[in-house]
Amino acid sequence: MFCPFCRHPDSRVIDSRTSDDGLSIRRRRQCPECGRRFSTTETASLNVIKRSGVVEPFSRDKVVSGVRKACQGRPVTDSDLAILAQKVEESIRQTGTSQIDANEIGLAILTPLRELDEVAYLRFASVYQAFNSLEDFESAISLLRVEHATGLSADAADNVDR
Repeated sequence: MFCPFCRHPDSRVIDSRTSDDGLSIRRRRQCPECGRRFSTTETASLNVIKRSGVVEPFSRDKVVSGVRKACQGRPVTDSDLAILAQKVEESIRQTGTSQIDANEIGLAILTPLRELDEVAYLRFASVYQAFNSLEDFESAISLLRVEHATGLSADAADNVDR
């Protein structure tokens, strides 16, 4: 870490603290050359591998904009979408990988979106899972009904349906 004042190529960590969201670390550093102190913020990078093979940094804003289209006309607020994007990022970071397929992000969106708004969930799933017929919609709606009737999660309801 270069000192921002004298450009010395080394520094000493004096104090480290995690941020409130737990996703970054703030470090207080001191330059051994000039003695001045400065702060750095470190975050673990999370990259998305798109279908085309292009790798780009994960963006909560992209999650929000993708889900916002499915939530159009639904009683979902911007803060609801921000919380959903945070849940998605947290679930992806819990996998411990630094790169993730765009497809995995879509899967991570489905569960919190279903909890937020079932109509928006069906809209998103219809595009994401490429529903081709009314039967695909009927199957998804049946799973939601089984989930409501039994109190099971969608994954467990899917197994009951089979």
